[in-house]
Amino acid sequence: MPTQPASAMVLAAGLGTRMRPLTDKMPKPLVAVGGKPLLDHALDRLAEAGVTTAVVNVHYLPDQIVDHVKGRAKPHVIISDERDVVLGTGGGVVKALPLLGDAPFYHLNADTMWIDGVQPNLLRLAEAFDPARMDILLLMAPTANSIGYAGSGDYAMLTDGALRKRKEHQVVPFVYAGAAIISPTVFKDAPSGEFSLTKMFDAANEQERLFGLRLDGLWMHVGTPDAVHAAEEALLASVA
Repeated sequence: MPTQPASAMVLAAGLGTRMRPLTDKMPKPLVAVGGKPLLDHALDRLAEAGVTTAVVNVHYLPDQIVDHVKGRAKPHVIISDERDVVLGTGGGVVKALPLLGDAPFYHLNADTMWIDGVQPNLLRLAEAFDPARMDILLLMAPTANSIGYAGSGDYAMLTDGALRKRKEHQVVPFVYAGAAIISPTVFKDAPSGEFSLTKMFDAANEQERLFGLRLDGLWMHVGTPDAVHAAEEALLASVA
């Protein structure tokens, strides 16, 4: 029986430089798409998936985020305050680990959004997560029809879901969609201070314990003002 993660981490500490001028006076997670801040899109998804506690890390314009989540009950939000330090995507998780508990947890980037298919993708992740075989399970979006993404992809995916990292000049069909389930055990040898979470992905990959699940639906990477508009159009089309 798959275990449904009860806790989650939402990365909300980034500077959002590519989102300027929208982020000159507002942190990127509070930029609205379809009338709802990106952070609320993420927290609502987690609430629907049964998550009771979400750790949100803050660094840039932190008080706006702290105030925004103050009254939220589902999920209950705990702030991991990084306002005086730069920890990167990996160091931010390490700092938050005592708040996340010992069980595998959801991990979401605040600028990721998707339109679910028949079954919610976070529930699909929980069903596919097998702690005996994997330490990290990434939600993977096909690069071809995603919105707001124009890169060369991150991984190729084998039939069993095992991921193979893109080589330098290679183009691969899948990009990490900014949602994952991570086992806290992967951080036991993590460096201290600032580092990128991809370091942990690479370490799990070397142990053949990094897997992916193909996103069902439509993925939107909301990293620029143009992408906000494209995401809003996709949301409107999905409910039409």
